[in-house]
Amino acid sequence: MPSGKTTSVHEPDPVRPTEEDRVAAAGSELIGGPIGRRALLGRSWWTPVRVIALVAIGVFALGLVQKAPCYNGAWFFGASSQYTHACYSDIPHLYQGRGFADGLVPYFDRLPGDMEYLEYPVLTGVFMEVAAWLTPGSGSIQHQEQWYWMVNAGMLMACAAVIAVCVTRTHARRPWDGLLVALAPAFALTATINWDLLAVALTAAAMLMWSRGRALAFGVLLGLATAAKLYPVLILGPLLVLCWRAGRWRQYCTALGGAAVAWIVVNGPVMLFAFDGWSKFYTFSQERGVDFGSFWLILAQNSDDPIATETVNTLATLLMLLCCAGVAALTLTAPRRPRFAQLAFLIVAAFILTNKVYSPQYVLWLVPLAALARPKWRDFLIWQACEVTYFLGIWMYLAYTTSGDAHKGLPTDGYHWAIGAHLAGTLFLCVMVVRDILMPDRDPVRRSGDDDPSGGVLDGAEDVFVLGPAARPARHAAHFEAPQVDWGRTPAEGGSL
Repeated sequence: MPSGKTTSVHEPDPVRPTEEDRVAAAGSELIGGPIGRRALLGRSWWTPVRVIALVAIGVFALGLVQKAPCYNGAWFFGASSQYTHACYSDIPHLYQGRGFADGLVPYFDRLPGDMEYLEYPVLTGVFMEVAAWLTPGSGSIQHQEQWYWMVNAGMLMACAAVIAVCVTRTHARRPWDGLLVALAPAFALTATINWDLLAVALTAAAMLMWSRGRALAFGVLLGLATAAKLYPVLILGPLLVLCWRAGRWRQYCTALGGAAVAWIVVNGPVMLFAFDGWSKFYTFSQERGVDFGSFWLILAQNSDDPIATETVNTLATLLMLLCCAGVAALTLTAPRRPRFAQLAFLIVAAFILTNKVYSPQYVLWLVPLAALARPKWRDFLIWQACEVTYFLGIWMYLAYTTSGDAHKGLPTDGYHWAIGAHLAGTLFLCVMVVRDILMPDRDPVRRSGDDDPSGGVLDGAEDVFVLGPAARPARHAAHFEAPQVDWGRTPAEGGSL
């Protein structure tokens, strides 16, 4: 008979990385060792979200300090010194070079020289313009450029904090995985090279919304992210295949519609009244030749007859389509439905690896997705070491090309090795994620008892369409090891109790 007491499902304990990750445990010795089981978690102001946000801001500030030699003169008094100090940034150079110093309106006013119009997506252009409005117009042009960089750095710091918080809250039981983002050295070193953090922050916020079952909010944020940088739209591809496998078409259509409307709202007015300026980003992306960081550059610099840009565009597109087909096949044939974050990381990494440009700041696109896809400190740090190697390599190579002195930089052959290092690092992490998909028991997230904490409506859902060997034993959720409870959402949001 009922006892009169209300029974409830007990929420699982948060996952402590120091208990399951040797590198995390060893690193925790720097601050006193792994946390004890009897620690009073959640009863202090120092919650994981606040700690990680403050760490992210502190590490970002260290990245600003690393740019100090350039801020104090290297940007203005010598092309080579900004490379030897590894402190280059596009931001101060484009303040005057893209007409912000002269009060030109992006996309509407023509620029002097060959560029004609601003070559950035609309929402990034708005970000740049807002920073120009906040920059004092008095003093020398060097003084204004310093202010412009500092204003942008402050705005980008806010983006970095948003990214760290969103990653921390996406996996409800694994908040400390956000430290992977906050402490990522390549994240701090490349954060102020360009304006990529705006799109990264919007994408991280979108991932958080999807994890909480808010498909419309996810779509709107992803549409805004795509209006700031092209790569976020790629995430809709693997999400389509995941929703196909799980039969979640309504949620996917809601997300797709929200993304389309948000993108049109931002881009529509500029398309209507300044189409030539709006289209500059897309024409520039097509016309741009093989550039830094890609394997295409190694091929071009070792060939007597370089491949034409049109041919590279075609081949890169074909390679990317092959990668998309591979991700789709992996999704539909995997023994257990892949996690959303795993596929998001793979598709963005594939785009970067096959692209004709792999700029050092592109690592920012991958850091939050990597922390969600493969929260393993050893693998993450191996990848980061490769990216830091490339970060130093490209600036030393540019120091060599601008000075012509091999003693002041890195010759071409050495730069090719640096490119190989960061391509190999990204490929290594991709291989580890694919292994986790094919062997779910190796996945750190699923080994802790979760299904897909960033999957939202996909978390714990039954499969309705599976191909290959995975379809034979059971077409539904019988292949799951245990029933899953979504602790991140209320019943009204699609969760379960």
